Amino acid sequence: MATSVASGSGQIHFQEAFLRGHGGRRAYTVRNIAVPSCMQEFSWCQGVSKGLQINKSNHSQPHIKGAGNLSRTVIRSYLREGHNKYFDFAVIGSGVAGLRYALEVAKLGTVAVITKAEPHESNTNYAQGGVSAVLCPSDSVESHMHDTIVAGAYLCDEETVRVVCTEGPERIRELIAMGASFDHGEDGNLHLAREGGHSHCRIVHAADMTGREIERALLEAVRKDPNIFVFEHHFAIDLLTSQDGSDTVCLGVDTLNTETQEVVRFISKVTLLASGGAGHIYPNTTNPQVATGDGIAMAHRADAVISNMEFVQFHPTALADEGLPAKPKEARQNAFLITEAVRGDGGILYNMDMERFMPMYDERAELAPRDVVARSIDDQLKKRYEKYVLLDISHKPRDKILSHFPNIAAECLKHGLDITRQPIPVVPAAHYMCGGVRAGLQGETNVRGLYVAGEVACTGLHGANRLASNSLLEALVFARRAVQPSIDHMKSSRLDCGASYSWARPTMPRSLGKTVLSNISLKTREVRRELQSIMWKYVGIVRSTTRLQKAEMRIGELELEWETYLFQHGWEPTMVGLEACEMRNLFCCAKLVLSSALARHESRGLHYMVDYPHVEESLRLPTIIFPSSPVSSSWSSRQLHR
Repeated sequence: MATSVASGSGQIHFQEAFLRGHGGRRAYTVRNIAVPSCMQEFSWCQGVSKGLQINKSNHSQPHIKGAGNLSRTVIRSYLREGHNKYFDFAVIGSGVAGLRYALEVAKLGTVAVITKAEPHESNTNYAQGGVSAVLCPSDSVESHMHDTIVAGAYLCDEETVRVVCTEGPERIRELIAMGASFDHGEDGNLHLAREGGHSHCRIVHAADMTGREIERALLEAVRKDPNIFVFEHHFAIDLLTSQDGSDTVCLGVDTLNTETQEVVRFISKVTLLASGGAGHIYPNTTNPQVATGDGIAMAHRADAVISNMEFVQFHPTALADEGLPAKPKEARQNAFLITEAVRGDGGILYNMDMERFMPMYDERAELAPRDVVARSIDDQLKKRYEKYVLLDISHKPRDKILSHFPNIAAECLKHGLDITRQPIPVVPAAHYMCGGVRAGLQGETNVRGLYVAGEVACTGLHGANRLASNSLLEALVFARRAVQPSIDHMKSSRLDCGASYSWARPTMPRSLGKTVLSNISLKTREVRRELQSIMWKYVGIVRSTTRLQKAEMRIGELELEWETYLFQHGWEPTMVGLEACEMRNLFCCAKLVLSSALARHESRGLHYMVDYPHVEESLRLPTIIFPSSPVSSSWSSRQLHR
């Protein structure tokens, strides 16, 4: 793997060879940056095997071929085939990006929506604050752009920012037309809230459950669409790819049905990756349990370009359970988010002595961008040896608090805390990956037939730090922009009934027996906790070269220990299991974050280095991880067909 900070314009552009006909966009050049040796040759977790690729000598065309354009009736019949399924479009992920895209492409073809758990279990469902969009006459696209770029520490791609801020309002209107219900003010117009980093009130919301409302409306529309088939509890293992000269082409995905413990193969003309982020590389995260970086890791193994992985956003205010009057009986799988909108609505941060501290760090105080607030809280906790700070909204009218934040009020009240009278104990938690699979302006990647949208993508919108409530906006805009090129690719492709037999099929480890599998599961959970602990301690809110290097060494040792344990207990290269595959993806994403962090010798946005504390104008460029050359791998379910 080559990790570099790109030189040139500082914009998110692809090499022309990757995206022909893309307006003659300028190619990247790359300045060489020293990368630690163990980061250059990842093991199985990095995806050095280019796996599940068809050699060009066996398939002269990269497109799925042989059966002609199958009718929808024929494709529906393939749904009855247990282990192989054929669709025009495969969508991996059931958040706002995946569902919005599915509803559009379903107008022209059959769609498989593949989701790891229940369809509603996505980062979208946990998004409280809202969607930012210019919907007020006193606001402007230029103002929204300016706020986005400032929050992004001037690393944003200006063209992407303009596209998203311009097209955003129409995407909101489409949601409303589909039945999404947002809050309105007394004048009958949409109630627009304000959050940190925004200069205007422009946050469309549904109380403090905006993501849930958007997910509800989209799922309702999806369930009514006869061309969309939702496959619940299907964990995406790896993308199926073919080599066409120097190009890699995506032809579908292997999945694991976690209820039947069977591998199900989806052959598709087009694949959209909308699988969310990787919050669970850290022990404390607002992300649901499914957010283990599967999409980013899969794409990396499939030769997709990855960018800006050092920029991990820690939400400043997750509920600190240990500060609640009545502690939860069981540890949460993910931290409960206290939305940005609480500070936007006048919430004030105090330390345990009830001293307001944000004005000491930034003139914008509680309305500073998330990276500033998170570092300020982190600094207070370390200086004062405390475990949480306090967020107080109780000075606002009770009825307004309860109407604006009913979900937060109810959750806190369950544990003996009345937010209309008492401050909320909060602590930073891993929240959002600003980096991901590198995408063009239509969600395209350097892998033909593979598109990305949502948190899994790096479009250039967020730069070094995401502006509050821009994530749902980006997902909506790019899901819509990916539609036309996807349809064009679909129309030029054909499905082959026999294509599914071109790749070796992953196997289940049933032969190992229940006792061995139980021991492997226990070991994997132990290793997972250790990886999360290393990432929190050494690759967290505040970093240093020495601590990053220590993390690199410890993660390398931990990965080797884990893989050695598996192989000593009978695990074989073709075997797959949910916990093991998640662990591989967590290792991969942790290493991508670590490698990118080591390559950036400055402090910018979410990436703060104590030994490089200043912004360097010469380094105002994206970090890019190009695909590595194939080398031997200890374990991979991805086998090259020869």
